[in-house]
Amino acid sequence: MKRILVIGSEGQLGNEIKIIASKIDDIEFKFTTIEELDITNNSLLEQTIKSQDFDYIINCTAYTAVDKAESEVQLADQINHGALHTIGKNAANQDTKVIHLSTDYVFDGTNHIPYKESDSPSPNSVYGKTKLDGENALLNANSESIIIRTSWLYSSFGHNFVKTMLKLGVEKSELSVIFDQVGTPTYAKDLAEVIIEIIKKDISSEIPFKKGVYHYSNEGVCSWYDFTLAIHEISEIDCDVKPIETKDYPTAAPRPQYSVMNKNKIKETYKIQIPHWRVSLKECLSELNKI
Repeated sequence: MKRILVIGSEGQLGNEIKIIASKIDDIEFKFTTIEELDITNNSLLEQTIKSQDFDYIINCTAYTAVDKAESEVQLADQINHGALHTIGKNAANQDTKVIHLSTDYVFDGTNHIPYKESDSPSPNSVYGKTKLDGENALLNANSESIIIRTSWLYSSFGHNFVKTMLKLGVEKSELSVIFDQVGTPTYAKDLAEVIIEIIKKDISSEIPFKKGVYHYSNEGVCSWYDFTLAIHEISEIDCDVKPIETKDYPTAAPRPQYSVMNKNKIKETYKIQIPHWRVSLKECLSELNKI
C-alpha cells in the first residue's frame, strides 16, 4: 500500500484532501497539523520524513500573510523557503516524491497574456520572493518534485475571500472592491482532486510522475470586483458593490495587477479538465449553505 504524508492538513487545501482521502481505501494517508509538525523545526521535519516510508509528500503549508511578510521576512523565509530545502533533501534520501504548492505571486503581474511556466518569474513582494526561493530550493534538492502554482484559493474551510465577501455582503449595504486586479479564482476542492489524480495515475502507471512546475487555477478570468458580484448574485445577497482602483486601497505588499495563468501544460500532461470558476463557485457556495 502506498503512503502519503500531507503537511499542513488544517488549511483549505489540506481539509479538501482529507475529504478525498476518506473515500480511498488503497492509499494510506498521514495528515499533520502545525502543532504536530512545525516545518520551521528542521530536525523534527527531518525525523518525520525519515520515520516512515512515505511514497509521496504533499506540502500544503505556507506563510500566506502577504502584507505581514513585509515585516516578518525571516519567518516567511523559514516557512516558504528554508523548509523546502529540508523537505526536498530528506525526501530525496528516501526516494519520496514531492508535490508542493506555490503561487501566482512569483510573477510581478505586468503581463497581458496568461503566464506560462516557462515565463521568467519576477516577484515584487517578500511573500512572492520567498515562495520562488522555495520552489528553487525544492527542485535543486529533489529531482522528483512537482510544483503547482495556483491563485486566489478559496474553500468552504478556513478564511478566504469568498467567506469574507459573504459576511460583509450581509453586514453592510455597500462595499468597495478592487476592479483593476485581474486573475482567476481556484476552488481548493478542484485543486485537491487534481493532486490526488496525479498521484493515482502515477501509482497505476497510467501517467508516470512528471517532475517540474505546473500552473493550476479554475478556467476563466475576472477581477476581485467581478468575483464579489458573482458571490453575491449566486447567494442572493443585496449589497451595492462599487469598483475601486488599487491605488484607493493601499497595502504593505504590492499585488500582481494581472495574474492569469496558462494551464495547458497540466491539462495536456495529466489529461484533466478544469471547471470554469463560476461553476466551482456555485459548488462551494452550495457546500457553505449546508454548514
